[in-house]
Amino acid sequence: MAGTGVNLIRKLRALLGTGATVDTDPNGMPRVFPRTEEGVAAVLATASSEGWRVRVEGSAHWIPADAPADLAISTRSLAGVVNLDPPDLVATVQAGILWDELRQKLADHGVWVAQDPPGAHRTLGSIVATASSGPLRTGFGNLREHVLGLTLVTGEGRIIRPGGRVVKNVAGFDLVKLATGSFGAFGIITSLNLRLRAVPQADLTLAVRGNRDALTREALALMEQGATPAAMELLGEELSLGDGWILAIRLIGSWAAVDADRQSIAAVLTLPTSELKGDPARQFWRLWLERQAQSPITLRLGTLPSAMDEALDLLAHHLEGGTVAASIPAGSIRWSGTAPADRIRVLRHAAAQREMPVTVERAPWDLRHTLGHFGAYREGVGRITKALRRTFDPAGVLVVPLDDDR
Repeated sequence: MAGTGVNLIRKLRALLGTGATVDTDPNGMPRVFPRTEEGVAAVLATASSEGWRVRVEGSAHWIPADAPADLAISTRSLAGVVNLDPPDLVATVQAGILWDELRQKLADHGVWVAQDPPGAHRTLGSIVATASSGPLRTGFGNLREHVLGLTLVTGEGRIIRPGGRVVKNVAGFDLVKLATGSFGAFGIITSLNLRLRAVPQADLTLAVRGNRDALTREALALMEQGATPAAMELLGEELSLGDGWILAIRLIGSWAAVDADRQSIAAVLTLPTSELKGDPARQFWRLWLERQAQSPITLRLGTLPSAMDEALDLLAHHLEGGTVAASIPAGSIRWSGTAPADRIRVLRHAAAQREMPVTVERAPWDLRHTLGHFGAYREGVGRITKALRRTFDPAGVLVVPLDDDR
């Protein structure tokens, strides 16, 4: 380890004492695990004054811990449920808790967060920082709608708490939205106030197989009839667990409500349909969501439901292979696979001409650094983003590439 790393570790131990664990990662980079948000603030304030570059790590199962920096801050020691109030359907949770662990703790009290992010063994902070909404965004909204408030430690070490703990409290709401999906560019999320729901009685999935165009028509017909399933995903051949494409429709709620929805949807569908109930249904969704994490790159593309076929054609034209999952009602496509930066850049520019933003949700560092998570989508967005970063991280401590480096 270089002498500078040794000196940095000594400074961190002197700064935090027993309030954190300090070690090195497999590559010898100093790494700190603060146990309090005040500890996170102290590290970032010191980094800002010392000129250290910092990367943020959760469990490193979604975005690789490969960004070059002087220091890594891990949230894994901030992994508790601070407050759980099932009657009021709210919880305050630290960002370093694993999603699967949180889900189980909530289920023990008969509640859940109505979200199903892709990937396994991820931290809550990773999911919120990347705004990784899964198929349930169709029926329950995207992730931002489930975050009532949060604690953010800015790049210069300020602790701010936008939002609140009740659904009707909208104070600071814009800052909550800003932090959700910012990839940690403005600060480190240390805790979150989450909106909960009661665990549903029934869980039924309808699976419709066919060619892509026919399944898209089926989905649009259901939307025209006012169908409101919990999820409705168009899955490519690599995710459909069989031949051809599949339209997967998930119904959640009381037994009576699910049965009524099943009958109304069946009356619209024209293609043969099979059913999955209970654990097999949940296993179906969990399996392909985890399969999306097996490729090194994941992109998100936004579009209108009516332009879904055009967006899927655009993906197929510019990127070979990979897995595709499209939420037609939500106007969102997730693609996972491998591709060089130049091809993704061309796709992004072609999509921007059609008002379709392309987000790099996860990728190795060289590609994230080259393309940025968001890139140039609309004129003027880059200037706004840079101004925001100067406000929250004036010394440029946090290593997060938001824009195309070229």
